[in-house]
Amino acid sequence: MTMTTTRGARRCGWLLALVLAVLPLAACVAPQPVVQAQVMPFEQAAQAAVDGLLRQGDESAGLLGAKPRVLVLDPTIDGLTGQQTAATQVLDRIVGQRVRERGSEALRFDAQGVGKATHLVVGTMTRADKAYQLNLALVDLGSRTVVAQSSARASAAGVDMTPLAMFRDSPVLPRDRGFDGYVKTASTPPKQPADAAYLDRLASSAQAQDAMALYAAGRFREALAAYRAAAVRGGDQIRVLTGVYLSAVKAGTPAEAEEAFGQLVALGLSTNSVSVKFLFAPGSTEFWPDPKVTAAYAMWMRQIAAQLARSSLCVRVQGHTSATGTEAFNEALSTRRAATIRGRLVALSPALEPRLRVLGLGSKENIVGTGTDDVVDAADRRVDFRVVGCEGG
Repeated sequence: MTMTTTRGARRCGWLLALVLAVLPLAACVAPQPVVQAQVMPFEQAAQAAVDGLLRQGDESAGLLGAKPRVLVLDPTIDGLTGQQTAATQVLDRIVGQRVRERGSEALRFDAQGVGKATHLVVGTMTRADKAYQLNLALVDLGSRTVVAQSSARASAAGVDMTPLAMFRDSPVLPRDRGFDGYVKTASTPPKQPADAAYLDRLASSAQAQDAMALYAAGRFREALAAYRAAAVRGGDQIRVLTGVYLSAVKAGTPAEAEEAFGQLVALGLSTNSVSVKFLFAPGSTEFWPDPKVTAAYAMWMRQIAAQLARSSLCVRVQGHTSATGTEAFNEALSTRRAATIRGRLVALSPALEPRLRVLGLGSKENIVGTGTDDVVDAADRRVDFRVVGCEGG
């Protein structure tokens, strides 16, 4: 009896030693991202991406017996424009639903939710040919490390990429350092650090999300107050300054709106580029005739000229068109439109003339690419102000 007990103890000790030896080795092997390569209908692809993410997250906890996570989702975005759309809202709904079904708590993305959450989910939808690449990442907020990453491919058929109200009304694309970090984090492999610049702006981003909901509800003065608060915490975000600008316009405070637009331009130029959504009449260098759309353009021009004049920057004015029409026509039209913008800026500040160049890119750098010529691909009909060296360009 004693010998049997001794053998059993030795066997248990040997097994325990083996487990303890294997655990460090397993910890050293970084889990691989979950990739669904087959193109699926959008909602099916979204479910596959979320399930792959959460399954990998569970596996990363492994034998450690981690308690159920408390998650918060920073709303998913179009990975090229930075906009939240009707489709990204569907993706957000699916993420929240699957998280709850797997026993984790899904908090609202606001200051309180970010403060209580142990983990963060980020995600992008990026158009590639006739499909969308969905990327999701799960971030441990304590270690600021990506613990799981998953992707899937969704058919573009029936996907509604109409921008939400604030993004539709925005004069510029919300692409800045925080946007770059968000997109980078969504595709970061497990066991790698999430983007620090993005995480550092998380509290401000959560406040901006609350403000955006107020804007969508037509509560513009409350939205303005909320955006002002977000600007105090992280005023170097395009979407925060855009929110101040749009809310100030709607709330009837034009001086504050103009100041915010100037800050938008200055921030864009400080990171080498700003994309402005000027709307031209089809096939023309004249602005769209509806004053409700173009009434602010004179102020935009005034602030762009003023911000450029305060700097010593040389800038290439780049015109873009949507994908309708021939390539040759689009390139010529975009060149004329860029020249029109340049001419208006020089008229406002003649000293800018030697520092402004023109380039027409037609539809070569479409970032939506649907060719619908409506609000969905408005970002393709933009004018970029790209900082270049003054000796060339």
